[in-house]
Amino acid sequence: MDDGWGVRRLCGDDWERHRAVRLAMLLDQPGAYGSTFAREVAFDETTWRERLDHPVLLAESDAGLPLGAATLYRPDESHDPEIVAMWVAGHARGHGIADALVQACVDLAGARGDAVVRLHVMRDNPRAVAFYERVGFAFDGSAGDIAGCDRMSRVLPA
Repeated sequence: MDDGWGVRRLCGDDWERHRAVRLAMLLDQPGAYGSTFAREVAFDETTWRERLDHPVLLAESDAGLPLGAATLYRPDESHDPEIVAMWVAGHARGHGIADALVQACVDLAGARGDAVVRLHVMRDNPRAVAFYERVGFAFDGSAGDIAGCDRMSRVLPA
């Protein structure tokens, strides 16, 4: 990874970019995102645009290559936001991409006045657990609602 990179929020007109990155994620790590390539490749433009109603952050190189992505998901205003669909391309790992994506999600939640950000992590993924602990998340005692996952939370400054 020789060139520069940055993180940006995708908008509705970025639906094709979001589709390409999401499908790449599903091929790269089948079973990690609660869906399949076969299911999502059939989604229409409307579905992809609707998915961008939740903030999707994309890390990409200055040349436009996708390096990682994360979504700040909130089903409705009565729920705390959650970081979901966190992905970093294999060749981009170890370059601060994950840190930047998490920070972008946390900054966005803080700007909206949220007090906490949550996420689910696979119990059998010690590398992910260590990463999330390093960036300020802690297990909150909830088993979460995803099989094989525990919930972690990060309290945001007031």
